Amino acid sequence: MVQQTSSRTVGIHLTHGDEYFGLLGPYEVDEGWWSSAAPVVERVSQELGVPVVVLRLAHAPSDGSSGHGGHVVYHVEALERPAGSAPRQVTPDVAALLGPAERRAGWATTTGLREALAWAGTTLDEAGRPAVGRPEQVRTWNLSGLFRFRTASSSGGGGGGGAWLKTVNPAFNAPEGRVIALLGSVDPTLVPTVLGSDPEHGRLLLDHVSGEDLWRPSAEEVIAVVPRLVAAQAALAADGRAAGAGLRDRTLPTLVAHVNALLDRLVAEQATSPAPGPDGPGEQQPGEQQPGEQPEDRLTGAELTAALALAARLPALVEELTACGLPNTLVHGDFHPGNWRSDGTLAVVVDYADSAFGHPALDGLRPRQYVDGERWTQIAGVWARAWREHVPGSAPERALELVEPLFHLAYAVRYQEFLDHIEASERPYHETDPVTEIRRALACASPGPADD
Repeated sequence: MVQQTSSRTVGIHLTHGDEYFGLLGPYEVDEGWWSSAAPVVERVSQELGVPVVVLRLAHAPSDGSSGHGGHVVYHVEALERPAGSAPRQVTPDVAALLGPAERRAGWATTTGLREALAWAGTTLDEAGRPAVGRPEQVRTWNLSGLFRFRTASSSGGGGGGGAWLKTVNPAFNAPEGRVIALLGSVDPTLVPTVLGSDPEHGRLLLDHVSGEDLWRPSAEEVIAVVPRLVAAQAALAADGRAAGAGLRDRTLPTLVAHVNALLDRLVAEQATSPAPGPDGPGEQQPGEQQPGEQPEDRLTGAELTAALALAARLPALVEELTACGLPNTLVHGDFHPGNWRSDGTLAVVVDYADSAFGHPALDGLRPRQYVDGERWTQIAGVWARAWREHVPGSAPERALELVEPLFHLAYAVRYQEFLDHIEASERPYHETDPVTEIRRALACASPGPADD
């Protein structure tokens, strides 16, 4: 289900170019999600009387807050010099916090953000859609930055809503413009309109999609979305274009190899730094966990043993899934209802950064974590009927039952990719996610001979 967010308090390290104006705040803002930049921008702009942008999260609690609530600190850049404010001396600690860092996202730097905004402005001009006023920063975090542009005119059904700039890290995200074009070649109404794409720098400019995100979809909205994605996936599998699109390989055997690599890594990490738990604590160091306390981002020895036993059964599970008869195709990668959008007449699927070439049951199972039991039963039924229609003789219901452990392990791999490509200050967003998904895989996996 959709997680409810509280408000948060924020502190800001304020800069303008090479000038530093100190740590300001704390301010209380609405919307508890750390990545939600809009209320921070609004509050700080009102306070300072100049436009600002949030560059990045500089500090967040590492207490399992899961990306929302509490007190967080941001690096904020003033786009104009704040009047009446005097620059301050930068201490070594602040210099280290605000200075260059390994794996920092381009949109989390002043130069990179200005370049992205300039690219979007030029692209809008070339499309005959010049921007009106300043762009509105909506979101920024380790995975993406999102800005909304008001434009002088609109096309492609945007209804005057402007355009959206999305920035991602191309090192571990799909080229969304290419994915949208591929799906759009089968069903142009399923995807948003692309106004510009710069895959080398991870930039995408989209026309506004009217309506609302369908976090709580009705029965009619499910029917308006799910069968259309299945139809497009089936068509791209049948004509071979999904296989030849150059997408990340997340077919089941490749996924198993990634899972094994992740578990080998966890085994090696535990061997060099044993974590406390039921199998006995490691050597206690000052400030570390007390004996018997288990860090949320570490598996116990028993859990790791169980995960390795599950991994040993994955090849057999892959054979069973393959026997269900569903083809490899383009998978959305994050097909939850929050990425479905509708104005009541037309439903569109958005956010293709996690797209890959893989098994469609990975998409089919994704909505279950976001809807109640009755709605999930409907979604599963609609999804299965659609696949049986396009692939007669297949067993999609059985595929949904079988794929669950691999589904969670796939997300463990994906979250580890996030952690491997983001800077240290952003790690609280995802620090515990790989282990959480492995635990979910263990919880839903049926015991095998190796576990008896």
